[in-house]
Amino acid sequence: MSQPAPMITRDGRFAYEAAGDPGAIPLIFLHGIGGAARAWGQQLATFSNRFHAIAWDMPGYGGSVPLASVSIAALADALQQFIEQIGAASPILVGHSIGGMIVQKWLVQSPKRARAVVLAQTSPAFGKSDGDWQKSFIAARLGPLDRGETMKSLAPSLVKELVGDDPDPKGMELARECMGSVPEASYRAMMLALIGFDQRSTLKDIFVPTLLLSGSKDNNAPAPMMARTASYIPAAEYVELPGVGHLANLERPGAFDKALGSFVDSVAAKHG
Repeated sequence: MSQPAPMITRDGRFAYEAAGDPGAIPLIFLHGIGGAARAWGQQLATFSNRFHAIAWDMPGYGGSVPLASVSIAALADALQQFIEQIGAASPILVGHSIGGMIVQKWLVQSPKRARAVVLAQTSPAFGKSDGDWQKSFIAARLGPLDRGETMKSLAPSLVKELVGDDPDPKGMELARECMGSVPEASYRAMMLALIGFDQRSTLKDIFVPTLLLSGSKDNNAPAPMMARTASYIPAAEYVELPGVGHLANLERPGAFDKALGSFVDSVAAKHG
């Protein structure tokens, strides 16, 4: 039986897509720098039969109002405002890439508000602005825009370098659409917000059930780094998806949903 299409909603400053019973456990998805709420369409369909599945458009994406000043801390504050605005008590948060960084920052100020968290293909730190790797990373992504390229023209090559083996063609089409639709100002601001991010010292303070989900072919959030990160979080679970790059939910939606489902169903069963 096909699932109903997600409802696209604007609530104050924030836009989001949602599917499922509003009285069920909230399962909130946070996209990455090149993403959008609609990148989680498959997951909303998969999980709406047992959760209130919600995909947030980050500030500056989709119909969500941009922040005056963008930082991971400001995005974490915006996330808290969004959670309060939609009345999502004790949510499970699934943060991909920068979305996972926002979740980590949010956990510092709201350590007991989540029922559980999933840190998908993300990192506990980006590093210093004067680091060679960081400088080359930012230059590689913003340089083409400085030279007159557009997000739409860059989207195919940006997506191609993010993925692993045999990605799902429909998922790749959606990834290119999302990447190409990101406002240039938002993309630039989010890239610069990465600089200096470092939550390594707070990993030991994450006491909610936590899943770290990696892809073996992910060059942005390498699997060995994610496995090491999991070792610092009390009682964290770690799952590595073979052959998958940085866009797991779009590359291999079946494998992603299976790993996520096993975790969130166990959390729901234990915590009601």
